[in-house]
Amino acid sequence: MPIDFEQLVSTSGDAVVVADPEGAIVLWNAAAERLFGWTAEEALGRSLDLIIPERLRARHWDGYWKVMQSGTTRYGSDILRVPAEHKEGRRLSIAFTVGLLKSADGKVTGITSIIRDDTARWEDERALRKRLADLETELEAAQKTEPGSKAR
Repeated sequence: MPIDFEQLVSTSGDAVVVADPEGAIVLWNAAAERLFGWTAEEALGRSLDLIIPERLRARHWDGYWKVMQSGTTRYGSDILRVPAEHKEGRRLSIAFTVGLLKSADGKVTGITSIIRDDTARWEDERALRKRLADLETELEAAQKTEPGSKAR
């Protein structure tokens, strides 16, 4: 059975975003629209800065240009977790993988990202870390007030 890759990308539940070597968005599927709030018409041709928080842009572009020059990425199949930005300005946490698109001669022609919203997991972990810190503080306070205990 032949696979219709256009249909595969368009029906994916995960956002599929492809950028060219200059960082301009050349593919933006329906899941990317849902995740980031920008329609394909609004996103296509625009810089990836569209979804990168301003404070992280310099770091992002430093890495991006290194990948474009070297033709390799150190992330391979690693799942990356970073902050992102919705069209309305609200913060998102995303999890994604990257892959390099190359021409027949090995030149990088683009970077593809498969992205999903990781905000709920990130918020749950943050709440758990806060709860753990609160419990540790409570335990330390209780140990200091117990009769016969020595202050640390």
